[in-house]
Amino acid sequence: MSDTVEALIFDLLEYVAAGERSYDEVIEAWHTSCPRLPVWEEANERGLITRPRLNGHAVVRITEAGTALLREHRRPPTHHGRPPGSARSAARGQA
Repeated sequence: MSDTVEALIFDLLEYVAAGERSYDEVIEAWHTSCPRLPVWEEANERGLITRPRLNGHAVVRITEAGTALLREHRRPPTHHGRPPGSARSAARGQA
């Protein structure tokens, strides 16, 4: 899977996680027929989103697997055991 599709899957998960969306709203924003950008299809195949029906209307929700992947993606990188930004602060102090 390309890095572009991976990045767009995270964008889709953040979009859905921000609030319950109607299926029509999500499809309008995210469906593509481009075979090189199968974001919606890939997220469905991986079980990252689900489409339950509520009161006769289809909605899109992020699954536990999607939430876990999003949480993992959002985790800030560590820099040799120091919090992010501390290397820059240390470098400024030595300059």
